[in-house]
Amino acid sequence: MNAQALYPLLLEPIFQYRLWGGRRLAHILRAPLPGNDPIGEVWLLSDRDEHASVVANGSLQGQLLRQLLERWPEQLLGKLAGRFRRFPLLLKFLDAREFLSVQVHPSDGQASYLPAGESGKTEAWIVMEGGPKRLVYAGLKSNTTAENLRKAIADGTVSDHLAGFRPNPGDCVLLQAGTVHSLGDLVVFEVQQNSDVTFRLDDWNRVDARTGQPRPLQIDQAMACIDFTRGPVGPVTPKREESQDVPRERMVMCEQFGVWRMRGGSPFTVGAVDVPRVLVCLDGMGDLQHQDANYSVGRGDVMLLPAALGACTFQPRGSVNLLELSLPDKPLNQ
Repeated sequence: MNAQALYPLLLEPIFQYRLWGGRRLAHILRAPLPGNDPIGEVWLLSDRDEHASVVANGSLQGQLLRQLLERWPEQLLGKLAGRFRRFPLLLKFLDAREFLSVQVHPSDGQASYLPAGESGKTEAWIVMEGGPKRLVYAGLKSNTTAENLRKAIADGTVSDHLAGFRPNPGDCVLLQAGTVHSLGDLVVFEVQQNSDVTFRLDDWNRVDARTGQPRPLQIDQAMACIDFTRGPVGPVTPKREESQDVPRERMVMCEQFGVWRMRGGSPFTVGAVDVPRVLVCLDGMGDLQHQDANYSVGRGDVMLLPAALGACTFQPRGSVNLLELSLPDKPLNQ
């Protein structure tokens, strides 16, 4: 297969039970939710051994993302080929009907807290919808120290030290590794480093109905990974980029990933020369045009644009809310 044989790749969603989850993702995804259990996470793009993304369209349907990366690294990753042991991002939808645990993730530099092969975990949330109790906890209040936080954990008063705000749809929150966080009564899109390392400080005294037991905490590890110099974290301020018929906003640009948002009904350009990009449709639908072919993208869909495609045109059908994501340009403990 040569580079021209690759095409825009849709990926199958991977459904994850979480005791704090709900069923609100049913009206966002095309695929029905399985069973009746709470679905807290849907993994949209994953290159992990335990949960591997599968191509959903075209001649490569049924192939694992990992297989494609091994067989055609240059065509998929372009100038980034050879820099990552695996695809460096993990993308999800979260339905937090109840609050996530109060948690923190290690950074790339905290190697002693990272299992072999894992990176740190910086992530960002983009709010899609929320209920009357919606709340984001991001960062610690300015008077919080390691000593009084440990006391609050023992007393069950951790929330007194968490900085929080009520988000609105469209808000974006960047959570650098080392930031204590949680959220509840919200549906969000999440982009993160490809890592599954989470340390819980508190889990709201919950018992998992499946096990009859509380979930374990990792207080010592969490305390060691918290950046106590970082205060409260609020929503980012999007930055308008080059003028197009459809506004292009830069939501996040950090070492780990970039996120842009396009909203409107006129055609616009996505993709870039010699690097891969990922599209996530938060609302509406449209067609990705490549080599005289149209590839339909609808709400909840994720499409990987191999580097070999270069720039493409996206033609909305009505109004669309589309994210475009970039990969890091250097290895980060992958």
